[in-house]
Amino acid sequence: MKPYQIVMGVALAAAAGLALFGDNTPSGDIAEPVARSAAASAAPAAAAPAPRAGRDNKPQADVAILRLTPRAMLVGESGEATFASGEGVFLGQSWNPPPPPPPPPSKEPPPAPVAPPMPFTVLGKGVADGAWEVYLAHGDKTYVVRNHTVIDGTYRVEKIAPPLMSVTYLPLNQVQQINIGVLD
Repeated sequence: MKPYQIVMGVALAAAAGLALFGDNTPSGDIAEPVARSAAASAAPAAAAPAPRAGRDNKPQADVAILRLTPRAMLVGESGEATFASGEGVFLGQSWNPPPPPPPPPSKEPPPAPVAPPMPFTVLGKGVADGAWEVYLAHGDKTYVVRNHTVIDGTYRVEKIAPPLMSVTYLPLNQVQQINIGVLD
């Protein structure tokens, strides 16, 4: 057995002996109720209490129990202070620099609306009955268009002249062009 283990065993035995054979008599100090007058309860901290004698004739100080402060006065009403609001008991500290001020509002008018990019894919073209036809795809739909054809109420074909097709975006009345390829 090592020496420190012997020392630890002796200390354990001494602690067990004190626990079993030590002084287990209760203390003689008893807390007694304090009789208060109306003037004493109005200003308990105004004057230091006078010492008095207890059972063992030792002078004891008069003990005054103060009224509890309501929780609402200390931390606010329930739900009032939260971590996100930055209020209440747990205030956050941020070491980040403040954000830059927003740019001043511009005095120029907003840009005019512009037609969206053409949503169609050109599949091909051909001549039928002496007029050009263009085959377009959008999603899973296929369209065969000729001059003055309206597509989904949004686009109208104005002119088909290879290598370009002119299309008008009806909500803004803007003309766009699609490359349909050179003349075969």
